[in-house]
Amino acid sequence: MFKNMFSKKAELTKTIELKAFVTGNVMKIEDIPDPVFAEKMMGDGIAIVPAEGSIFSPVNGDIMHVFPTKHAISIKTANGAELLIHIGLETVSMNGEGFTVHVTEGKTVKVGDALITVDLDMVKKRAKSTVIPIIITNTSDMLNIDKPILSGKVTAANDTILAITAK
Repeated sequence: MFKNMFSKKAELTKTIELKAFVTGNVMKIEDIPDPVFAEKMMGDGIAIVPAEGSIFSPVNGDIMHVFPTKHAISIKTANGAELLIHIGLETVSMNGEGFTVHVTEGKTVKVGDALITVDLDMVKKRAKSTVIPIIITNTSDMLNIDKPILSGKVTAANDTILAITAK
C-alpha cells in the first residue's frame, strides 16, 4: 500500500506548464526555417520570434547546461522534461558575442527568472534568424505535449505556451 506513495515517481509532478520565455510572436515548430527543428529531430516544442532580447525561465527547474557559446541553455523540470532553449538560428558561430548569461549550471530557477540577454540587432546581422525554439529533448519520456497557443503575441513569464505531461 505504501510502496507507491514513497516511490520517486509519486514525488514527480505529472503535468507542468511552460510560460512564454520571451515576449514576441509564437511560431509552430514545423514553421521554423531549419529542418533540425522543423522536422523535430531534437524533439517537439514551439518557437517564439522575439520582440525583445530578454530571455526568462519558462518553468521552475534546474539549469542543466549553459552552452559555452551562450546561444542555448537547457533546463530540467519537476516532471523530468528536459528543455532546450536555442536563441536564434546559426548563432553558434557568434561565439557568445552579443549574449549575456545570467545563470550557471546547477542553479535552480523559477518562472520569470532572467536566463540570457541577447543583442537582437547583432543576431539579425550575423545569424540566419532571431527565432527562439524551445524543445523538449526527451519527448519520448513524455505522455503528452499540449500547445494551447499556436500563433499570436505572447508576453514573457505570463502566457502559457506548452503543457507537458510525463508518462
